[in-house]
Amino acid sequence: MKTVLFLPLLQIPSGHHQAADALKEDLLAMAPQWQCHKVELLSSRLGQAEKLISSVYLQWIRHFPKTYSILYDQAVIRQKKAHLSFRYYEILFRRHIKNVVQRIQPDLIVCTHALPSYLLNKLKLNKEIANPVVNVYTDYFIHHLWGIEAIDYHFVGHPYMKTKLMEKGVPESRIFVTGIPIHPYITISKRKGQTERLRYSGLISGGSLGIGAFTELLKKISPNDPIDYYVLCGKNEQIYKQLQNENHPRFIPLPYISSRQEMNDLYDQVDFILTKPGGVTISECLYKRLPIFIYDTLPGQEEMNFRILKQYDLIFNFLNWKAFSNISYKLLHILHSPQIEHYFNQVEEYHRQLSPDRPATLLYSKLASFDNKE
Repeated sequence: MKTVLFLPLLQIPSGHHQAADALKEDLLAMAPQWQCHKVELLSSRLGQAEKLISSVYLQWIRHFPKTYSILYDQAVIRQKKAHLSFRYYEILFRRHIKNVVQRIQPDLIVCTHALPSYLLNKLKLNKEIANPVVNVYTDYFIHHLWGIEAIDYHFVGHPYMKTKLMEKGVPESRIFVTGIPIHPYITISKRKGQTERLRYSGLISGGSLGIGAFTELLKKISPNDPIDYYVLCGKNEQIYKQLQNENHPRFIPLPYISSRQEMNDLYDQVDFILTKPGGVTISECLYKRLPIFIYDTLPGQEEMNFRILKQYDLIFNFLNWKAFSNISYKLLHILHSPQIEHYFNQVEEYHRQLSPDRPATLLYSKLASFDNKE
């Protein structure tokens, strides 16, 4: 029997948790006897203070996005030193994460957030732990908080990231272009034809937290629009209830959906998605071959994701939606233009560059390889 430890960060629903849960479900389907533990670093170390930290973080990005973006860029994007040190993180969490590892004694540790990766990398470099560690990146770029040197394997979302890791000295044999892990319930669906028809269906996602510009976006949709929209309100119950009460004929408001099977069914009902560039959402939509229109970005990670995805034509830039009197007609114009075929060609090229094995299958095989080394 094997034991796998997953390390996301913060309790709020995020791609870090979704990726960990997807890998866990996949692994347990292959090996039901294994034990999988998920430990969130902040709440396990700080208790109820984690809720305060999460609240401050959400209020910060909601009300002061530019300051968050600037500080995020300065802290983890722009490299100032060859070997960066985040001393305060080590003071707060290094001993704690070491105790967690010693208590659980995992055969493999999977980091879906940079902070645990950074701390474990330090512990492994100092020979304080020897457990194999895998970085599973949940965005389409790699910032400087991620541990690199002592990490055993790296699962990246795009071939561009493999190149960046190799430039940092990581051997190619330790890097796998897996895509950002998605739940096994997310399945490939046949692409809808782009021929004109009477009605279209779109999905508008406000993210799992239901924050950002999407309430303003909804005002651009009239009752006589040629598109029906499923509107994912996330955890924002106020917006969900408001949309229910408005009874807009083009809106089908939906609360936060935790079931990936329900999300898979929803993806199959729509022709495109209007969303923010969260890593797991993008990965799911690329896998489903859905046209992806980005209408907003949260500061920090999503801004970086947007830049990379736009560079490789894996999304449509829809950030200028405020300039349109009616967004639906603009969307339909793109869906019937040569741009859409180019988009699908880029998506297929992206998938051709991914590992043929699912990320969990690779984790399973890596555990077997560690046994053979012993």
